[in-house]
Amino acid sequence: ITKNDELGFKFLGFFDDRKPERLFQNSTKHDVTGKIQDAVNSARNGEIGVLYIALPMKADKRIADILLQLGDTTVDVHIIPDFLMSNLIHARIEHVGDVDTLSVFESPFIGAREFIKRTEDIIVASIILMLISPILIAITFAVKFTSKGPVIFKQDRYGLDGRKIKVWKFRSMTVTENSAVVTQATKNDARITPLGGFLRRTSLDELPQFINVLKGDMSIVGPRPHAVAHNEEYRKKVEFYMLRHKAKPGITGWAQINGWRGETDTLDKMEKRVEFDLHYIKHWSLWFDVKIIFMTIFKGFKNANAY
Repeated sequence: ITKNDELGFKFLGFFDDRKPERLFQNSTKHDVTGKIQDAVNSARNGEIGVLYIALPMKADKRIADILLQLGDTTVDVHIIPDFLMSNLIHARIEHVGDVDTLSVFESPFIGAREFIKRTEDIIVASIILMLISPILIAITFAVKFTSKGPVIFKQDRYGLDGRKIKVWKFRSMTVTENSAVVTQATKNDARITPLGGFLRRTSLDELPQFINVLKGDMSIVGPRPHAVAHNEEYRKKVEFYMLRHKAKPGITGWAQINGWRGETDTLDKMEKRVEFDLHYIKHWSLWFDVKIIFMTIFKGFKNANAY
């Protein structure tokens, strides 16, 4: 509270019933102001405006008793759960009849948010496709006449809620792997064509995915889609990996503009990518998308780790 002074709160003190030897000595420089009952009395006297209950969730009867007493006051009350809220994608209270439920893993794109996100995708993708149409035509002819094989490579990926989608890319390799085993591109990979290397380094091979956006399979901004084989591998190794699929996969994303794109040759790299993806899903807003799009324009197309 003292560090976040923009909240406009004045810290009054801690209230705790435990003996001094059971308190967290290193948690704060502030002394305990009094017992929990003292906090309730202060609330009744109008001396407290906001009160945070930070008891363990197993102390449900104690919490219920405190809430019952605070119901006789006008204080704002918040409960701080003792499990990791950072693991909650979109925490909010729902109701099933008279039973309250707390959402733990849920897509943030529901209701009006889903409409805003889809509208953003259609408008931005349409404008970009009109602007880049000459580039698309030029790359199409370049791929066609510099190597054998299809111009567009369609690879199975996981989309929203883990459903399979076909992601479009300009073919950049001499092979079109789409099996249970997909080998990630590495530096000096012999499978990459000379033109393909340039397309991959500059992310120009991803341009056909704006068509995926118009189709509704992808979004302009979101976690980058991985090959199905890579999903099946990393979902067993990285905690909360599959929560990436609580949002549509994107052409660009928060992880990519922060340098976590390209080859994931170590588990640490994939863990960081997932960390940034989940941060994006949890904190999504229209302005966050706008920020990522502008950052992509200036720094997101080229990366030393993309082969």
